[in-house]
Amino acid sequence: MTINNKKFIPFGYKLIIGFLLFLGMFIVSIIFGAANIAIHDVWLALTSHVTDDKTSIIREIRLPREIAAIFVGAALAVAGAIMQGMTRNPLADPGLFGLTAGANAALAFTLAFIPSANYFSLMIACFIGAAVGAAMVFGIGAMKKGGFSPLRIVLAGAAVSAFLYAIAEGIGIYFKLSKDVSMWTAGGMIGTSWNQLQVIVPFISVGILISLFLSRQLTIISLSEEVAVGLGQKTAQIKSILFLVIVLLAGAAVALVGNMAFIGLMVPHMVRAIVGTDYRFIIPMSAILGATFMLFADTLGRIINAPYETPVAAIVAMIGLPFFLLIVRKGGKAFS
Repeated sequence: MTINNKKFIPFGYKLIIGFLLFLGMFIVSIIFGAANIAIHDVWLALTSHVTDDKTSIIREIRLPREIAAIFVGAALAVAGAIMQGMTRNPLADPGLFGLTAGANAALAFTLAFIPSANYFSLMIACFIGAAVGAAMVFGIGAMKKGGFSPLRIVLAGAAVSAFLYAIAEGIGIYFKLSKDVSMWTAGGMIGTSWNQLQVIVPFISVGILISLFLSRQLTIISLSEEVAVGLGQKTAQIKSILFLVIVLLAGAAVALVGNMAFIGLMVPHMVRAIVGTDYRFIIPMSAILGATFMLFADTLGRIINAPYETPVAAIVAMIGLPFFLLIVRKGGKAFS
């Protein structure tokens, strides 16, 4: 007989352990890199007005970069968890369902046709692109009778993503913006500024707060559409709001760091193995572990071939692809 140990450890303890892991990874990410930074330097940079080379590196380069990693990781992980719950599809992920590809295409379009657009305008364009990409995937997936099968949605996502990435590349080549588009969509936190964070962080924070507020309803929807309706849930309204939250989170993440797949796929599966299937627990833990994973990937990208940087998207993909294949092989129950 199998005993479910998830029930015997209170969620509060798991949340504290997750937060301590996140805090430790944050400290490691600030210290390690091409330039050697001591803990004392970090303390000075955060608590004093001392200005020298090391404190400047921390305040102007590493701190905004790691804050970007935190919010992007949390946003993509929560978006993936919501998508998996809404569609009851274990392979759901913003990067696999056309959202990040749509945001990339919209960003390339805006850079080409509205070169004077400010960062806020680029972010709005990413939101619209993410919505269009997701609508195309779900539209194609719904064309055939039988509903949204996991395989059909993944195939539609792959086709739409390839199409939208081709559009982004084509726009970049035709308008001689290939370097700008590639630098933006390569997937990484390099060059993140405080001004960018001031625009993006509030949107991601609002998206995560709304998802926490609707986590109970998401749990019911994830069980069965019939059960949700039977319990009096307004499923159409809830799904519409959650879809907007997914677009908000994925669009903001792409606007900040570009393309980043697999985080929204991996983290929720790991979280379900820890806290179970209740989204009141999955959402906050996904945010914490998503942020921790992104900090880890960014730190690895900076130190694996220092002083040169390894693209974070490549590191995430190398970890994520075997994970994806494992989930496919296990029928979506590798960690759940």
